Amino acid sequence: PYKCPECPKAFKGSSALLYHLRGHTGLRAFRCAQCGLAFKWASHYQYHLRQHSGERPYRCPACPKAFKNSSSLRRHRHTHTGERPHTCG
Repeated sequence: PYKCPECPKAFKGSSALLYHLRGHTGLRAFRCAQCGLAFKWASHYQYHLRQHSGERPYRCPACPKAFKNSSSLRRHRHTHTGERPHTCG
């Protein structure tokens, strides 16, 4: 296993460790050409780019709403199903 030198976590592959290490180093490899903001994670960078473009690629199949990321769509879909996945028991 590949052990993190900063915390107790270990990983099966070196690429997973390198991905994890970005959380410790503060390295922000993804810089927005429009405003200069920089991000550690590609997914956060992609979401940020949609702030500039207005793109909302995740469309609800039950209504006209669209979202910038899949997790927002997933959360929204509960309004149609009535499902409450995080209720207190």
